[in-house]
Amino acid sequence: MKQFQVPQFITIEDKVIGPFTIKQFLYIAAGIGLILAAYSFLQTFLFFLVAILAGTLAGSLAFLKVNEQPFPLLLKNAILYLMRPRLYLWRQEAPKPASRKGAVKRHETPVKAIPKLSASKLVDLAWSLDIEKKLRE
Repeated sequence: MKQFQVPQFITIEDKVIGPFTIKQFLYIAAGIGLILAAYSFLQTFLFFLVAILAGTLAGSLAFLKVNEQPFPLLLKNAILYLMRPRLYLWRQEAPKPASRKGAVKRHETPVKAIPKLSASKLVDLAWSLDIEKKLRE
């Protein structure tokens, strides 16, 4: 019988382009492209401002993790949180009847009064709990 090697680290992305994964490489390349475009079209002061912002964003998207979550996921969740309404109104809904096909309905007779068996309240409580348990079954 042949034995096959089972991969152990399937949650870790492969390093394809040098020390970077494909996602990391694309984030860094987009940041460098934005910096080059800013260099050719903007004046010196605006170029440095855009270069710092683009470099920081590209580096954060490529390498930063917050609470073991990648920064792109954190950024997506933050944007969705800001765009969605945060006013929740509670509306009481009628309980949905449990419909099981082929289920046999049992006719239950509820106990209206629990008899007093002894003077001890603990024994009465145990008796009442036993009756309620049998009613639910």
